[in-house]
Amino acid sequence: MLKEFKEFVMKGNMLDMAVGIVIGAAFGLIITSLVADVIMPPIGLLLGGIDFSNIFSVLKEGSKVAGPYATVAAAKAAGAVTVNWGVFINTIINFLIVAFAIFLMVKGVNKMRREKVADPTTKECPYCLSAIPLKATRCPHCTSELKAA
Repeated sequence: MLKEFKEFVMKGNMLDMAVGIVIGAAFGLIITSLVADVIMPPIGLLLGGIDFSNIFSVLKEGSKVAGPYATVAAAKAAGAVTVNWGVFINTIINFLIVAFAIFLMVKGVNKMRREKVADPTTKECPYCLSAIPLKATRCPHCTSELKAA
């Protein structure tokens, strides 16, 4: 049983999948940082200095400290129940960027995989429908004379 497990784990597909998952997780962290640290601050600045990560609604005030709360962290520290709209917006933007990056990657891989279709070297005899060389002037199967192409 141990030998079978070792063979299963060492299969190429399993290793490729593991590498893909690790790289995908690292890529996700990069995209999260890109959105939170690079994209959202200028958008917030353009919208009047809004910090999207601190856009939230209080459903129930905390038992430790009454609202209003300046940040999500302050609301959570007070024990408040919140709906974190800004974090949700950041997550949607993360998803869209990741989806677009994957789309571009798949599109590039598919473009590299496309094989060039070779020019045809034969044509069809109009009389017997056999495949014959393009330059043939007479069909070798039915001996019909062919028009020059």
